[in-house]
Amino acid sequence: MPANLEVLFAPAEFAALPAYDLSETVCVVFDILRATSTIVTALANGAAGVIPVAEIADAVALRRERPDVLLAGEREGLRIRAAMSGGIDFDFGNSPRECISPPDALNSIRGRTIVLTTTNGSRALRACIGAKSVLAGSFLNLTATAEHLKRIGARNIMLVCSGTGRQAAYEDVLGAGALAALLEPLFSLEETSDSATIALRTYSQHRDNLVKAFNESRNGRRLLAIPELRDDIAWCATRDRYSIVVELRGEAMATIAG
Repeated sequence: MPANLEVLFAPAEFAALPAYDLSETVCVVFDILRATSTIVTALANGAAGVIPVAEIADAVALRRERPDVLLAGEREGLRIRAAMSGGIDFDFGNSPRECISPPDALNSIRGRTIVLTTTNGSRALRACIGAKSVLAGSFLNLTATAEHLKRIGARNIMLVCSGTGRQAAYEDVLGAGALAALLEPLFSLEETSDSATIALRTYSQHRDNLVKAFNESRNGRRLLAIPELRDDIAWCATRDRYSIVVELRGEAMATIAG
C-alpha cells in the first residue's frame, strides 16, 4: 500500500470506514472537546482502561455484566442521568477534569475500567476497529503520539475527526493539523492528501492561540455556556501535558507507552 497521510473531517466519512480494508492503516481519532482528551486524561491518571461504546444502552448493559466498571458519558455535553439511561446515573460526564480526583476520592478511577459513551467520539473510535492500529489523539499527548507513529514506521495514516452531530468540528481539524505538522517531514507532497494540507494550514493559522480558536468553535461556545465545563476548553488545548500513547486493545483503550 502506498504511503499516505489523510484526514477525515466529518462523521459521514468515518461512518463509511467499516466497508474499507484498513488492515494496513493506522487511524488516529480526534475528539478534542472532549472524548479523546478525557480518555487520555483518565489513562494518565491511573484508569485501567476505557471502553468506548456507541449507545447509552450499551454502557448500561456492560454495567450489568460487570458491576465494577464506572460509567461515563454525555449527551448534549451533559452527564447522562437516570432519566436518559433507564434508571442509572452515570458516575462521570465527559470532562477530562473529572479524571484527576485523588485516589481515595469517591469513584476514584485508579485501577478501574471506565465505559464511555459520547455523541461522536466513541462512535468514531469504533468505526476504526478494522484498522491496523487505532490511537486516541489529543493535544494532551500530541508529541508522544507523533513519536510513536515515527517509531513504528507508520506510512499509511488516517487522522479521523469525530465532529459534532453530523458536522465537522473546528477543534478536531486543529488537532489533526497539529499532528500532521509533526508528521509532515515524513511524507512527500504526493503522499500528503489535500485533506491533510487543509488541516495543516488551518492549524498554522491558530497554533499560537488555540484557546481562542476553541472558544470560537461550536463545541467551545456550548461549553462556555455551561459554567462548570468552561475550564475544559483550556485543559483540552494544553499541549503535551502527558507523554502517553493510547491505543485500542481489544475492546478498551489502554496505555501502550509513556
